[in-house]
Amino acid sequence: MVKEVVYGIHAAIEALDNNKSVSRIYLSDSLAKNRVLEIEKKAVIGHQPIVKVDNRRLDELTDHGNHQGVAVEIEAYSYVSLPEILAKKTDHDPFLVILDEIEDPQNLGSILRTADAAGIDGIIIPKRRAVQLTQTVAKISTGAIEHVPVARVTNINNAIDSLKDAGFWIFGTDMKGQDYTQWNAKGPVALVIGNEGRGISPQTKKKVDQMLTIPMVGHVQSLNAGVAAALLIYQGFNSRRIGS
Repeated sequence: MVKEVVYGIHAAIEALDNNKSVSRIYLSDSLAKNRVLEIEKKAVIGHQPIVKVDNRRLDELTDHGNHQGVAVEIEAYSYVSLPEILAKKTDHDPFLVILDEIEDPQNLGSILRTADAAGIDGIIIPKRRAVQLTQTVAKISTGAIEHVPVARVTNINNAIDSLKDAGFWIFGTDMKGQDYTQWNAKGPVALVIGNEGRGISPQTKKKVDQMLTIPMVGHVQSLNAGVAAALLIYQGFNSRRIGS
């Protein structure tokens, strides 16, 4: 069975609290006593073994990541299907985010964190040429990876067609488009965030119903994908709250 190592206090505790299949917990012999007691209590509840190790061993397990003295070994992160996301019953119109070949795990982790905070109903990523759910993504998401459903699809454009058939409006980001602060995201919507360097692919652009732009007056006419996604997600979030 494929395993992943999740590390860092918040990511590890989130994995334990959400009943991830934890096979082993590694604790540094220098971890603060209150944190040790907190994790030990959770380990007793979940019947998970604890292994006390030194920081050198934790460095090896986490590829020298910022483990904060704790790491847990879990089954690899699982994905949901697009039909499962569409079948999810909520008391509101769904709001989805589509990531068109995002490659940086820092960006995916950041977007997951924002998506959880804003109540996004699901994220769609491609199976190829894009970052997947990994321990680095889990660390950056600070536990949000446990709460936001992620669907992995073979073809983004086919997924968009399925969303349109289900009544969704598709929005994208481009240098030319409507000012994002004027975006009304009410109704079933999906927001496409493009690749860090190439943006949204030409084929996917043809599927988008409306383009949104983030006005910029500086010398660098682009934003980090995670930052751009956060601005757009929260504009959508706020527009949906007004009058609700």
